Amino acid sequence: MTSTDLPEQDAPRYVRLTIELIAEITDEGALKAAALTQVASDEYLEDDERAQAVEAIEVDPTGSLAHFVDPVSLLGDIPGVELASATWESASTEYDPDDESWDEYEVQ
Repeated sequence: MTSTDLPEQDAPRYVRLTIELIAEITDEGALKAAALTQVASDEYLEDDERAQAVEAIEVDPTGSLAHFVDPVSLLGDIPGVELASATWESASTEYDPDDESWDEYEVQ
């Protein structure tokens, strides 16, 4: 590779950052109530988006956790980095912390 093959210093470079978290919901009612409050106070949600979010929380409170994920805050204070795009979701999963066959570092 020559220096002419390298990207220019100021050219944008995109990096896909994958993070997987497993959270234990210890009080589904408290989580649901907090998510409903979060959705009600979100000034950026349009009315139809707000209604869909409330319906989703009512149908499956385990999805409530997604309303507290803020990818902007993850990258907001890092110099030289700007968030280009973000998607995330929450879903129930099978997890047994005592099962020795479960490997948290296993690439899927």
